[in-house]
Amino acid sequence: MRLYSRSGDQGDTSIIGAHRVPKDDARIHTIGDVDELNALLGIARAEAPTPDMQAAIAELQSLLFVLGSDLARPYPDTGQPTSPRISPAHVAGLEQSIDTYQARLPELTTFILPGGTRCAAYIHLARAVCRRAERSAVALSRRAALNPAVLPFLNRLSDLLFAMARLANSMASVPDIPWKPHSEG
Repeated sequence: MRLYSRSGDQGDTSIIGAHRVPKDDARIHTIGDVDELNALLGIARAEAPTPDMQAAIAELQSLLFVLGSDLARPYPDTGQPTSPRISPAHVAGLEQSIDTYQARLPELTTFILPGGTRCAAYIHLARAVCRRAERSAVALSRRAALNPAVLPFLNRLSDLLFAMARLANSMASVPDIPWKPHSEG
């Protein structure tokens, strides 16, 4: 199989269901944001301090492939489903992971700055890209029907990434960096 098809050379691309859309379509922007998020998580996984965290990040990356596939096909399904969709069970799984990680961390008493270990910094960057993907999905939802689990999934995923960044710092005994507002005058 070749990596190139030349079919997108005129600025359009295929989505599931044999539809072609412009590469600057809101759906393609959203899928691209999810793809960028997945790539950043690959960097974070390479920096993860333990095999457990590497596995947790790899699982999130797999779920992002499900999300990308979900976004690439019309909702609701008009025929036989061709691939899985994000579900409320996926959202609940993210919530369970957030609760598990939060229980291992000290309570936050201030805003924190992204950073600390390399792994935490990459996860914080992934969290920011996840928020962008969420904004893109909201914009897309104003133009086309989306699976109702997509927006909650992205929202919880960004919360989970925040908790995972804090956990990566904690596992390395690196404190979170508190935000210190500058007083005016």
